[in-house]
Amino acid sequence: MNAKIESERLLYIKLNQQKLRVGEYIHLRDATTNDGNVTDIGRTVILPATYIGSARHMHEYALYAMTYVRSYGRPDLFITFTCNTAWSEINEELAHCQ
Repeated sequence: MNAKIESERLLYIKLNQQKLRVGEYIHLRDATTNDGNVTDIGRTVILPATYIGSARHMHEYALYAMTYVRSYGRPDLFITFTCNTAWSEINEELAHCQ
């Protein structure tokens, strides 16, 4: 099911490049025209930042992280937490059907 959703999203992005204002990516267009070997490229489809996992999306996350560091300073401690949702301690604290 997820593969179908992803393929539909990619097809939408591919078919609606003009609506997504891809023509405004001037530097990318210049790089492909000045490369001289555009026959190996194929058709260019640019993934927007709203497509999860794209390079633009990851770049946006990196900028957010740098903004937090600039605002609040470097982190002193980085904590991760992993749990199993089937643990009885967790299920006891949840409301019914939550």
